[in-house]
Amino acid sequence: MSPLPSADVQGRKLVFVVTEDWFFASHFLPMARAARELGLEVTVVTRVRAHREAIEATGARVVPLEAERRSLNPMAAGYAAGQLAAILKDEKADLVHCIALKGILTGGFAAAMAGVGRRVYALTGLGFLGARTDMTGRLARRAVRLLVRGLETSRTRYLFENTDDPRLIGLDPAGANVTIVGGAGIDPEALTPSPLPSHPPLKVAVVARMLWSKGIDLAVEAVRQARAKGAAIELSLYGAPDPSNPKAIPEATLKEWSAEPGIAWHGATRDVAAVWREHHVACLPSRGGEGLPRTLLEAAACGRAIVTSDVPGCRTLVRHDVEGLIVPPDDAASLGKALAALADDPQRVARMGEAARARVLDGFTERDVMEAVKGLYASMLTS
Repeated sequence: MSPLPSADVQGRKLVFVVTEDWFFASHFLPMARAARELGLEVTVVTRVRAHREAIEATGARVVPLEAERRSLNPMAAGYAAGQLAAILKDEKADLVHCIALKGILTGGFAAAMAGVGRRVYALTGLGFLGARTDMTGRLARRAVRLLVRGLETSRTRYLFENTDDPRLIGLDPAGANVTIVGGAGIDPEALTPSPLPSHPPLKVAVVARMLWSKGIDLAVEAVRQARAKGAAIELSLYGAPDPSNPKAIPEATLKEWSAEPGIAWHGATRDVAAVWREHHVACLPSRGGEGLPRTLLEAAACGRAIVTSDVPGCRTLVRHDVEGLIVPPDDAASLGKALAALADDPQRVARMGEAARARVLDGFTERDVMEAVKGLYASMLTS
């Protein structure tokens, strides 16, 4: 049974700003439900494609706003912010929750124009900007810091999924204006452990958008190297290229990889539980820019060991040699050795999978995330 709404905030209006309806539907529905439990009226402003019904099922209203996520055209961004400001005024928003960098920049400008001081800026990783290690990446992150901090008010609060990202924009992870949540949160009753499949071979899966920044090519090369040395490993790739992302892997490349022995690209999946029933290990060799990858939470909830890279977000969930193995980023050789080691030790794989399930239950569930954001909203609206 849901907790009773809070009389102090009941009927106040919360507006989420997010670029894509699919992103909100896949990651943030628990936050909408949490706001409804508080008694807030909830509106989600987003580009609407195929997920309106899933969002509305939480009790939220959906207001369409066209804003291309890939575009950095300041004229287009300014136009979108103007449209959004009109929506915020029309909604009489008490609190604006801006999700991801584009949502923060557009929503922050719009909230300023609409005179809404209470804002939550949820930086869910920096994407490919966070993954770049060259001078361009460093300059881009500095620009992000200046832009985001320039849009804050005395009543702005920040929401992060790991303790590394606050520091990137000059914030103390333990500061009063920062809340850390366990990613999107997982429903531990919807995703449960199942018996591991027969072994060998070690069946490894990557469930993610097919982006270079996710290190999909590193997983492919690591399995090539491990198989060349005699390791019994098979790799499955589940996910589609993201056409709005400049780091999307061409479909032709995915098909080429899939033609190689021991490697198969299956496209997108809507049944991650079925994927993990058929695999031993979850792999995400991300190059960086993560918040806290939902794919790792899902695999952990299903009791699967994880092999991932030593980057923010990934190392937030996984502790080396406990829930899985952590390898240096952009290092296919180390990744291949880690997978080969697990191929030779099925008991270790099983033990890590059990630890991963226990890890998710300790602060990374949907209810954990919902209670954290309810506390955040209530404190902001009653202060």
